[in-house]
Amino acid sequence: MPLPRPLAIISHPHYLAHDTGGGEHPETPSRISSLLAKLKASPFREQLTFFEPRRAERHWLTTFHDEHYLFRLEESALSGKTYLDHPDNQLCFDSYEAALLSAGAGLTGIDLLEDKENLVFCAVRPPGHHAEANLALGFCFLNNCVLAARYWQQQYGRKRILILDFDAHHGNGIQSGFEEDPEVFYLSLHEHPTFSFPGSGYAEETGTGPGRGATLNIPLPPGADDQMVLNAITRRIEPALAAFGPERIIVAAGFDGHRADDMSGLAYSTALYGKLGEYLADWAQRYCQGKLLSILEGGYHLESLGESAASYLNALSNHSTEE
Repeated sequence: MPLPRPLAIISHPHYLAHDTGGGEHPETPSRISSLLAKLKASPFREQLTFFEPRRAERHWLTTFHDEHYLFRLEESALSGKTYLDHPDNQLCFDSYEAALLSAGAGLTGIDLLEDKENLVFCAVRPPGHHAEANLALGFCFLNNCVLAARYWQQQYGRKRILILDFDAHHGNGIQSGFEEDPEVFYLSLHEHPTFSFPGSGYAEETGTGPGRGATLNIPLPPGADDQMVLNAITRRIEPALAAFGPERIIVAAGFDGHRADDMSGLAYSTALYGKLGEYLADWAQRYCQGKLLSILEGGYHLESLGESAASYLNALSNHSTEE
């Protein structure tokens, strides 16, 4: 019987300093503190090793974000403004530093993966997959997954990257970052954009120019349950992976599709996230020598966030994969 595989968890205390104003804002510091508490109390605690990230360096930020946007983000935080571009995107003096450390977690995780680790989970905030090159959106300021993919390509020469996004909402920023790039395959499973923020991610959006066919959007109707996701995996996702043949996989791991989370109309169970972990462990072994980077995106109901993330990570670590 194979031994459980170790998991590297990357997080930083400064994520808690990113103040979104309290009140009714769903993206709160307690998302990270409660998630980490759940992991530290989990039965697989002995398999976890905790690391702190470095700040993402400016030259890596500009592989996606415009310089003028980065100056605007920094100025907005340090000058005492309370939001950037839209009131949803609340920030404070400490938010720029938190965003740099959030983006840096993926880079730090990739360094660990290319050294010796096989499984890395970045427990970060603010999240990233809605951030555009020059626009903050949906609580996101820097696009953590886009920056990680560019880093993996340029620092380590891993060209064919799969980004699999199972957040309840479409990752518009990831899609825009790679629409014309045939070497990054963006695959998003999300609530149908007719009913859900940000209004992108229709099935017809498949990439443009040389990147046509390297985007796969699978929008699901409100109320979509575990079986609909499992059907999509076997019928759509696995054939797409086999055709693309990724060298490395990045997971935009959002847990807001849970039936207890009111940020979407999806109806996933906690157990589904365990099944996703099993599939991803298998795909990582099959295509990527077991290397897998997961980066936290959404998940706003604290209890289901912690339980779902634990289910996912437990499955990643303990799933038996064929050699």
